[in-house]
Amino acid sequence: MSTNPRVSSAIEGESPHFASVLAHQPAIAERFGALYGAFWDSDVLSARLKEVARMRNARITQCGFCRNVRFDKAVAQGLGEEVVAEIDEGYEASARLSDTEKAILKFTDAIIHDPELLTGADRAALQKHLSPDQIAELGLGVTLFLALAKALITMGLEPERMERSVLPTPSRAMAG
Repeated sequence: MSTNPRVSSAIEGESPHFASVLAHQPAIAERFGALYGAFWDSDVLSARLKEVARMRNARITQCGFCRNVRFDKAVAQGLGEEVVAEIDEGYEASARLSDTEKAILKFTDAIIHDPELLTGADRAALQKHLSPDQIAELGLGVTLFLALAKALITMGLEPERMERSVLPTPSRAMAG
């Protein structure tokens, strides 16, 4: 992936990074931050389950930032590296991932790749483990994850190297 910024920083003297590039459009950036924070603030779906989908998106898109960040709420809910390691090809056979997590991963794959990947059996499993409001929240979240990863990659804003980091879970309070 690209680590050569393709967009300048809007903040004088600061090198390009996601926030400094978004500063070219502060009103839109603020609204995006509020939306992303509202998604993470919602308890309709647990942070762990949201993070499972986010990690799958990171693996598929190969976003260097996304692959190396863990959010603290999901870690506190028991999402450890041994589970994250299973969020890869062949996750269906994982003994560490729950049936709910596997259903979420199938749904995530369908959103990212092709809706036809979500077979009748997969839809039934998703509906068995998640309520309609949880499925809606998950779908919107995966959409945000994909958009954010693709924007970072395309704008060349991925770090060249990055250690695995646990960061505070985004929230509306952080966006404002």
